[in-house]
Amino acid sequence: MNIFLINHYAGSPKMGMEYRPYYLAKEWIELGHNVTILVATHSHIRQYNPEIETDIKEEVVDGITYIWVKTPKYEGNGLGRIKNMFAFIKKTLYKASYFSDKYKPDVVIASSTYPSDNYVAKKISKLSGAKFIYEVHDLWPLSPMELGGMSKYHPFIVAMQHAENFAYRKADAVISMLPKTQEHMQSHGLDLNKWHYIPNGIILDEWRNKKELNSDIKTKIVEIQSKFDKIVAYTGTLGLANALDSLILSAKKIQNIAFVLVGKGPEKENLQNIIKENSLKNVFILDSINKQEIPSLLEMFDFLYIGLQYQPLFNFGISPNKLIDYMMASKPIIQAIKAGNNVVKEVGCGIDIEPENPKAIADAINKLLNLPKEELEQMGKNGHNFVLKNHDYKILAKKFIKIIENL
Repeated sequence: MNIFLINHYAGSPKMGMEYRPYYLAKEWIELGHNVTILVATHSHIRQYNPEIETDIKEEVVDGITYIWVKTPKYEGNGLGRIKNMFAFIKKTLYKASYFSDKYKPDVVIASSTYPSDNYVAKKISKLSGAKFIYEVHDLWPLSPMELGGMSKYHPFIVAMQHAENFAYRKADAVISMLPKTQEHMQSHGLDLNKWHYIPNGIILDEWRNKKELNSDIKTKIVEIQSKFDKIVAYTGTLGLANALDSLILSAKKIQNIAFVLVGKGPEKENLQNIIKENSLKNVFILDSINKQEIPSLLEMFDFLYIGLQYQPLFNFGISPNKLIDYMMASKPIIQAIKAGNNVVKEVGCGIDIEPENPKAIADAINKLLNLPKEELEQMGKNGHNFVLKNHDYKILAKKFIKIIENL
């Protein structure tokens, strides 16, 4: 089968996020399929963005054919990003016949965060006589409306809403990465017989063959371990949505526990100011690391924290890669999120608390500190076993193929 996947932000372990298209593609190739990924040259979430001279350039990355589409550079979520999106859509629509003739897809998957790439996917699938699938990462335009405060009458939101409705009407199947989206999608035109759920996943080999942790980071953590009884850690983006101010402020209540944040992001300076203003000697912010080092990093910590600001948007469910990594690491988890699904509670792999509440975080840490070692180990095992059963990309890739074959 020739699989043609459109993902504006697709990356790879060497380039950086986004990883899901790469991992699914690798598994599909193992199953005997050909995979082509149509992708923009510039993404705000990649560590490395390629430079190309022509509008379109093909490159083989670890056996996967990437078609790079030259798009303008930008930073953040402003007008520059919107221009980047529309440049990608304009150029790929123009080249639709070329993509159809050269790659002869049997299925075309629209998989960018925003829904406008569905116009491209539909055109290529129609020209090729291929199936058309919409893979939903986030609910757009609801996400920029809820999180960014944009009006539903804003021209950009109106355009995105048209694209979302178009996708639900025209797609042969919709793959949701969020577990509770049926009602929303149905209200925008989706026949629920087309709805399927495939969450994020992990690659077992990355955990079986753990990459050694950066020596500088490892030395710093060992030093922290020598001064404190336990370490509570967060890894990932230092962003406003992650409610890390609550985690830091909870450190005021537990002086013998270290709080370690590993990552980078727009909130780093603000978080450093909170640490300084509150004279916190038990909170440390360390630089981000390579994704392949995550398994080695997580095994150095005792408890792991994940939080999000309260947002009605999360009623549709969440599927964060970070949580899956935490569970795979076999560590007890403190989850401060109110969402439509609650894996931590259902699986029994940690403590679930309300979001944005430093006292609740401190109370959860104290509760974990007072649990028997055997109970903490069982929490870790519960999360680990759940991931092996439900989030292995080998399993998820086969599930995706089965959906395609049944269309």
